[in-house]
Amino acid sequence: MSAPPRYNSSSPTSDSSSGNPKLAAPSSLSRYESQKRRDWNTFGQYLKNHKPPLVLSRCSGAHILEFLRYLDQFGKTKVHGGGCPFFGHPHPPAPCPCPLRQAWGSLDALVGRLRAAFEENGGRPETNPFGARAVRLYLREVRDSQAKARGIAYEKKKRKKPLKQQQQMEMDGGVEEEAAGLMMVGSSAARGSIILPLSVLN
Repeated sequence: MSAPPRYNSSSPTSDSSSGNPKLAAPSSLSRYESQKRRDWNTFGQYLKNHKPPLVLSRCSGAHILEFLRYLDQFGKTKVHGGGCPFFGHPHPPAPCPCPLRQAWGSLDALVGRLRAAFEENGGRPETNPFGARAVRLYLREVRDSQAKARGIAYEKKKRKKPLKQQQQMEMDGGVEEEAAGLMMVGSSAARGSIILPLSVLN
């Protein structure tokens, strides 16, 4: 298999008649959309240069794994082997001959962008090769192996609750507290106490 071109902002788009992916060039793109477009065009070039050439409709999870492994040659993250004295060392004190690889975070983000681009260009979610189980397992394996080799821990970010949902929960909590306060004041009144507004009690 010949080596496809490396990432660059001017990656040529592929011909839609050949079945390879292609994205139109909008007049204004966000940073994410620009990167997604470059990734998509690069993947299309990879399919075109594949021996034998591949079309998107026949692309499987196995081809995605092949593509991700191919990208390792352009990686910039040092991943120590089991025999390296710096294995598991987060800050090696000296250089070593261990290979450079694509960082797990970069691969994970790349797959996410390509998965979205696939569906934006007419692909069906159920046939999306970037969402294949083999790809998910591969990313998990890369994450775990790099965490051990580099002596770091990848922590899953906690999803923040939407602002509206958080405000609604606070409002609901306030209503419950107010109801509880009124019940307490009401019970005191039954025993001959003076009923006070809730604002006075706070």
